[in-house]
Amino acid sequence: MQNKKKIIIIAAAIFSFFVLCFLGLIIFYNYSLKATASSNEKVTFVVESGSSSKDIIDSLYENDLIRNKIVGYVYLKLNNDAVLQAGVYDLNRGMSLEEIINHLTVGKVIDDSVSITFVEGKRLLTYVKQISDIFGFAEDDILVKLSDETYLKSLINKYWFLTDEILNDKLYYALEGYLYPNTYQFSKDATIEEIIDKMLSATDSVLSKYRSLIENSNYTVHDVLAMASIIELEAVTKNDRDMVSQVIHKRLDIGMTLGMDVTTYYAVQKDMKEELWVDDLNVNNPYNTRVVSGLPVGPICNSSVDSIDAVFNPTDTDYVYFYADVTTGKVYFAETYEEFAELIKQYGN
Repeated sequence: MQNKKKIIIIAAAIFSFFVLCFLGLIIFYNYSLKATASSNEKVTFVVESGSSSKDIIDSLYENDLIRNKIVGYVYLKLNNDAVLQAGVYDLNRGMSLEEIINHLTVGKVIDDSVSITFVEGKRLLTYVKQISDIFGFAEDDILVKLSDETYLKSLINKYWFLTDEILNDKLYYALEGYLYPNTYQFSKDATIEEIIDKMLSATDSVLSKYRSLIENSNYTVHDVLAMASIIELEAVTKNDRDMVSQVIHKRLDIGMTLGMDVTTYYAVQKDMKEELWVDDLNVNNPYNTRVVSGLPVGPICNSSVDSIDAVFNPTDTDYVYFYADVTTGKVYFAETYEEFAELIKQYGN
C-alpha cells in the first residue's frame, strides 16, 4: 500500500512537471510573439527573391524585429498558408510577429524605395555626393552630421567595432572606411541617420566574421580597416591583395615606413588620376606613409570584404617591395630595393 502511494505521488509529480513545462512553453511562445520594442522605430527590411522562410526569419531576428528565431519557425509551421513575398518592406520594432508575417504575406512592399550602389575603393566624399544627389540633402549637412561628436558617440555605443579612435581630430572624416560598399534599398524619405545606420549594420555583419581574429591580434578594427583600404587601392586580384597584405605586415614588423603613394593621394586629397608632386610626397601629414611610420591615421577608402579578408591572410613570402601598374592593374613584387628599382625601370611611366 505504501509503495502504491509512492508511485501515485511520483506519477503526480511527473505529470505536474510536464504540465508546468507545457504551460511555460505556452507562456514563452506567446511572449515571443510580441513586439521587440514599444517604439515604432522604422526598419527597412528586404526579402530577396529566392529567400527561404528560414533565411527570412533569421534576418528578422538579426534586425531585432522578432524575439526568437525558433518561435518564428514554429509560427510559420503552424501557419503554413503564409507565403512570404520578396520585396522591400517598411517595418517597425513595435510590430508583433503576427503583424510582420502578415505584412510579408500580403506583400505590403514600399512603393517609393530607391536603390543605391556604393562602389568599393571610393572615399566617403563620393558616398556623400551619391546620398546628396538621391535624397536631396546638402553635402555640407551630411558632413556636419557625420562629424557631430554627439552623433558619433551614439554610434560608438551602438556598434562594437566603432571606438574612440574615430573621434581623433586628425582624421579627415570619422567614418571613412567604416561604410560597407554594397547595393542598398532605402525608402525615399530615409533620413541621414537611417542611411548611415543601414550601412554600418552591413559593416557589422562583415566584420563580425573576423571579430575573434581582430581581438586576438595586435591590431584594432581601425588598424584593420586602414590596412584593408591600402590593399583595396593597391591591388585588384585576390592573389595580389594577399601579397600586398604580406608586404604591409612585413614592413610594419621590421619598422620600415609603408611608403605607399595611395596614402599620399589621400593626405593631399588628390584624385589618383592626378600627378603627385615632390611637395605632395614629402608633406608631413598623418595619412602620408612616405613620411610617418606605421599605418596612416585612418582608412583612406571604403574597402571590399576581399581586402578585409586579405589583412588576415597575407601570402607567406619575403617580398618587401612592390610596384603597382595603374594602367594594367598588375602588381609586381620584389625582395630587394635593387629588384624594385628594376621593376620601376621596366614598368614605370
